[in-house]
Amino acid sequence: MSIDTQALLQALQTVADPNTGKDFVTTKAIKNLQIDGGDVSFEVELGYPARSQHAALRQALVAAARRVPGVGNVSVQIVTRIIAHAVQRGVALLPQVRNIVAVASGKGGVGKSTTAVNLALALAAEGASVGLLDADIYGPSQPMMMGIEGRPESLDGQTMEPLVNYGVQVMSIGFLVDKHEAMIWRGPMATQALEQLLRQTNWKDLDYLVVDMPPGTGDIQLTLAQRVPVTGAVIVTTPQDIALLDARKGITMFQKVGVPILGIVENMAVHVCPNCGHVEHIFGAEGGQRMAAELGVPCLGSLPLDLRIREQADGGRPTVVADPDSDLAERYRALARQVALTIAGLAKDYSSKFPVITVSRGT
Repeated sequence: MSIDTQALLQALQTVADPNTGKDFVTTKAIKNLQIDGGDVSFEVELGYPARSQHAALRQALVAAARRVPGVGNVSVQIVTRIIAHAVQRGVALLPQVRNIVAVASGKGGVGKSTTAVNLALALAAEGASVGLLDADIYGPSQPMMMGIEGRPESLDGQTMEPLVNYGVQVMSIGFLVDKHEAMIWRGPMATQALEQLLRQTNWKDLDYLVVDMPPGTGDIQLTLAQRVPVTGAVIVTTPQDIALLDARKGITMFQKVGVPILGIVENMAVHVCPNCGHVEHIFGAEGGQRMAAELGVPCLGSLPLDLRIREQADGGRPTVVADPDSDLAERYRALARQVALTIAGLAKDYSSKFPVITVSRGT
């Protein structure tokens, strides 16, 4: 018997995207649907990386298709297509970089760098091509956290090749100076160094470049927000009132220069005693969630104050790669999916589609 295409689509419509709640038929994510006798094949195109969910998603789609009379074999291919999204007006996209995510905080000590490195590794674990730029010129920490030593290679004497570990391309001022040397630079020197690290690195076909920014709202932050094509910013804070006060300033800075706030990450939200299981909100309870609600931005997730996160990052094997099956690693992957999902919902970049207009003087 022939398979009713409409009945097949209606069956597939019963499977919802676990991240958006929408079905794949209505959103036109079902591509290349083919029916050959009792064999059915199609693709599902996702605009964000979610490799850890592919098996369960494929299983649900196959089960839905097989409920249709006449369907025998079902082949489902899940593909990820991450596109470039709009950035600040008047700022051109970087070659080979589709989206730049700034990870920022209003003050130091809130775990911004640890969040940035695990976010980058989680995006890569979910199937994206990812780079990590350490923009903290005065206190670079990503070489240590990523377990990378050495200096970048230059093949042409003008640009640098990123160093790679755990499948992530990395660049940091820490690769170029002695790790014990203090960076005693005034603001203009630091901002020039940042731009050189960003633009003179040969990034290779990145879906996301995660930028670990220095804390605060000074020269480097302003340079990045005004002159670098930032797709969106993730703000890291603890629930502590003083941290929230400074985080709000960071949010305001990005909003003033037209950079979307992708959301707030509430770090060190709770501590669970490993010995007795006692739960304690050392820095206050749900402050980040309340601020997100007040400002109308997403709360991307809450991360605990956990000794393992610190030890793994200090050891050069952050949580996502050190213990990928742990609850902590799953929290970071959920954070990464949420960030990518929010980016996928932003306006697309159409600058490459504009025609080039040349004006010539007539004879």
